[in-house]
Amino acid sequence: MALLDLFSSKKSFSHGIHPDDNKGATAELPIRRMPFAEQMIIPLSQHIGAPAKAIVKVGQEVVRGEPIADPGGFVSIPMHSPVTGVVSSIDKLVPTAAGPKTRAIIIETYAAASQNVLFGCDVEVEQLSADELVKAVQQSGMVGLGGAAFPSHVKLLPPKGMSVETVLINGCECEPYLTCDHRVMLEYTEKLIAGTELVMNVLGAKRAIIGVEDNKPDAYQKINSLLPKDGRISCELVETKYPQGAEKMLITSLLNKEVPSGGLPAEIGVAVYNVGTVTQLGDLLPHNQGLIERVVTVSGYGVEKPGNYLIPIGTPLRFVLEQIGLKDDSSKIIMGGPMMGMTTASIDVAVTKGVSGIVIFEPENTEREDLQIYACIKCGHCLASCPIHLNPSMLGQLAAVRNYETMEEEYHLNDCFECGCCSYVCPSNIPLTQYFRIAKAINRKMKEKEV
Repeated sequence: MALLDLFSSKKSFSHGIHPDDNKGATAELPIRRMPFAEQMIIPLSQHIGAPAKAIVKVGQEVVRGEPIADPGGFVSIPMHSPVTGVVSSIDKLVPTAAGPKTRAIIIETYAAASQNVLFGCDVEVEQLSADELVKAVQQSGMVGLGGAAFPSHVKLLPPKGMSVETVLINGCECEPYLTCDHRVMLEYTEKLIAGTELVMNVLGAKRAIIGVEDNKPDAYQKINSLLPKDGRISCELVETKYPQGAEKMLITSLLNKEVPSGGLPAEIGVAVYNVGTVTQLGDLLPHNQGLIERVVTVSGYGVEKPGNYLIPIGTPLRFVLEQIGLKDDSSKIIMGGPMMGMTTASIDVAVTKGVSGIVIFEPENTEREDLQIYACIKCGHCLASCPIHLNPSMLGQLAAVRNYETMEEEYHLNDCFECGCCSYVCPSNIPLTQYFRIAKAINRKMKEKEV
């Protein structure tokens, strides 16, 4: 297929931005396994929903892949041991990238163990009912690996009265620096397709579309070469633009449909999953195994050995940094991508299920000559970039006077998914995204008090 044919039609959405992708350092590097740390930190809350509940005891020996915590409710997932070792602590408070400490299980790794997965058994997933598959997905501990960490089994059960006809698989990876999804599509293509078929069968969907940004023609071609001949699954290119990988944006680009304000994709017959998520499902469920590792991009100007690494869940960030090597004076560490990721002040946090990237910068790459925040000049750049077509300028002015209720009730604050486009383009250095994040948190607390 000629390259001209690949780019003949650019499916996209309106607005958005085009930041430098900075993917060259890792896009061509194959996935490599990271060594096992001497100590693993497995937080009991590394997903949206209720924390998991520990089912092991201090001093108990565990094998790699063994369940160590049960779900704390329906919107919750279990945890599995990433290593063969011994439990040294339970419910210890450990730091998180978000700031507040959380409870975790600490496992000391057996240095002489082979670290083969010793838990699980082969299962004929084709013979399982939809309900059995949903239960199997929950027991695998799977969450959305694109960063949201929402329990995957919950998304397999659309609200009453809604059904899914089309499944979209998000292979855009529009965040700068990150290339883990790109490598997964190239190296684990068969598992990606198997996972897609599994999700379709559970939801009863008629078709699935794998959306890939047009800066990844090799992934597009590889997927197309292995697609089933029945035509139920297709792969389509979309324009390389941020935030193309956002759920609502991908739906608009591929289907020319719009999710209602405050609504769910299922309301228009759609479900969206990350490529990493469905690939893991295609790999784990046939063996009745749990999620114990994931591919993470480690990159940035401060990294000596950038790459895409298969990292056990619970690996301390400190250990990762020791393995990849840091240049002198590296100062800022972002868990996730630079647009929607979160800076962390501690290197004692663990790599959790939702961490897709670790991006590290040196001081000269993060310091700006002028960090002063100026008044809004009403230039309109934020309006022209917002993919949801909100009014970030007005929202920012309301936030400045702490009029948070009006932000939500009249200016659709909750439709904002904090992509960072408005902050990126603002010439006045107004941290709009941070303002909106704070406003949402305060509104949530106020509603909790009312209840």
